Amino acid sequence: MKEYKYKINGNVYKVAIGDIEDNIAHVEVNGTSYKVEMEKKPKAEPIKPVVRPVASSAPAAAPAATVNRPAAASAGKSGVKSPLPGVILDIKVNVGDSVKKGQLIVILEAMKMENSINADRDGKITAINVNKGDSVLEGTDLVIIE
Repeated sequence: MKEYKYKINGNVYKVAIGDIEDNIAHVEVNGTSYKVEMEKKPKAEPIKPVVRPVASSAPAAAPAATVNRPAAASAGKSGVKSPLPGVILDIKVNVGDSVKKGQLIVILEAMKMENSINADRDGKITAINVNKGDSVLEGTDLVIIE
């Protein structure tokens, strides 16, 4: 049982929250018991990444390091992963672009903050697994660098 003290409009309330069964909470306020019905949250559908083909163009140049990426192996394919859950605001590269380590590739909004996701190594973009506006989970491969 959790106990709290609240002061509302100068009045002190001692609130104790007891058992919670399904969506009913047993609450005691200043010694008076109440059954409080809580709103049930809808279950969220899982988010799946989408692959999109994009025509090649010149590489974007605007390195801004607000999120540091761990270094990956220098050979083979490597996915640049989302460091936290959020929404894709902008994609700064296209499939076929050559990128340098530290180059800005994706802008991710998480917790009302814009996060710059940078290339973790030099290479060529072989796939972009997200679209602008997509919601992504932590660890989702955003782009693949070969």
